[in-house]
Parts: sequence; structure tokens; C-alpha cells
Amino acid sequence: MNWDDMRVFLAVARGESLTAAGKVLKMDPGTVGRRVARLEEGLGQPLFTKSQQGYALTDFGTRMRDHAGAAETALLAAMEEGQEETGLTGQLRIGAPDGCANFLLPGVLARIADANPGLDVQVLSLPRVANLSRREADLAITVSPPETGRLTVQKITDYHLHLALHRDIAGDGEGLPVVGYIPDMIFDRELDYLGELGVERVQRASNSVSVQVQMLRQGGAVGIVHDFALPFAPELRRIRTDDVSLTRSFYLVRHAADRRSDRLNRLAADLIEGLRSEVARLELLAQSA
Repeated sequence: MNWDDMRVFLAVARGESLTAAGKVLKMDPGTVGRRVARLEEGLGQPLFTKSQQGYALTDFGTRMRDHAGAAETALLAAMEEGQEETGLTGQLRIGAPDGCANFLLPGVLARIADANPGLDVQVLSLPRVANLSRREADLAITVSPPETGRLTVQKITDYHLHLALHRDIAGDGEGLPVVGYIPDMIFDRELDYLGELGVERVQRASNSVSVQVQMLRQGGAVGIVHDFALPFAPELRRIRTDDVSLTRSFYLVRHAADRRSDRLNRLAADLIEGLRSEVARLELLAQSA
């Protein structure tokens, strides 16, 4: 058995299909299938259960994935030993909720990338939490700390949200249509802002924070907005700040094994520091507008 076999195995385990693995490995799906079959033959046990839905790990395959993942982490850490302290290199993919991905990460990652010219940064914005077990991302930002999995969690910072509407509209938005999340697509209880306020009907809805902000910028509606998003929408103003004020938090989530990676430790520290500063800066702008 060699590491290249393990690399193919991990790609299939994470992608749950030969096609998905082939895209990552830049191989034909048929070649990936033959490599898996050869590996299973050599081990004398099946690693996957094959069906029309894809490739699901067997119990043996799950144990093999955990061991192979740990070996992968150790190998990456060894490769990082010679990396210069003056700059980070390689690819960094961060999974993040829509609001963070759109309004915070571009500025933060621009500064990190400028300081590390050899680093390629990618943002994976999803209407759910990025799946670290499948290596969809190297790091994930969440609004609730995960309760399961071999993960490490660091709190990044608190952030604040308020009701907002277009500046051309007088009053406090009483009787206006409400903008918010599509109720049955709220993937985290911390995002159920309107439910917390007792709002029963959402007339204009999207699973995207950015779309919600754009809906409010059109006028004629009221909704909850992140304070850090308001500097990007100068047409909006906060209302009822004394009686409607929500606080949420961002968390940085990583594989527990990745704590042995000096590269990821340094990236995580830079990311946390950058996000804390960016939230504070943008919220101050929102308060002074």
C-alpha cells in the first residue's frame, strides 16, 4: 500500500462518488474506481458500499478514513517544517455563513493574502455549515459551536443585529412587509431572528443575507440586518435600537488533528485577529451613520 492509494481513498470517502473524487484528483472516474477496487482487493475487505446514491463507507472504511486522515495531517505538518516564517504558502479554503462570507472575509483575507503572496485563499459560502470531515474546507466559521465530531472550536467574536429599513421611510416600520430567512431553510437556530421576536409571517424571504439586504435597499420593507453589513448599504438605517437588539457570535472550527499544523495555527490566529478587528470597525461605522 502507498500514500497515493490513500489519497484516492480519501477523495472518494469525502466526495462519496467516483465523479466527485475524480474532479479533486484530476482523474477519470473509471480510473478512480479501478484504484479503489485494487485497494480493496489488497486489503481483503470492502471499504465502500456502492449504490445508485454513491459510495458509502463501510465500518472498516470509516476506521480506515480516520487513520488515513490522521496520516494526511501528519504528512502535511512534516511538509510545513521547512516553510519560511516570513510567509505562508499553499491553498486555504474557508467555509463561512453568507453574511460573514460577503461582508467580512473579503477585507480580512485581502490583508492576509497581501502579507503572504504565496497563499491562495478561497471562500466557500454555503447555506449550511461546511463539512470538515469531507474536507470541503480547511477551516469553518459558524454561528453555533458544533456539539459532535473530532473538532476544536475557538470563539472569534460577538456581533450585533438590529431592525433596519430604507432611510426614505419615516417611522419605525410598523405595518411594513418583513424581510428575513426562508423559514424552513434556517440551518441554525441562532439565525431564527424573527422567530425570537415573535414574527409569524415573512413576506419577502431568502436564504441569503446579501439578498435580504438588497431587498431592504429597494424600500418598502423592514428586517433584521447585521450591523457590520450596514456600511455596505448606506440607504438603510437602524430603528428601535433600544428595544430590538440581538447579539450572536462567530466560532472558528477545525479538525482536532489540525492543531498540530503550524501553518494552520498561524492562519487561524491571523483570521481570528482580522475578523475581530473588521467586526469592530464596521460596527463602529454603523453606529455613527
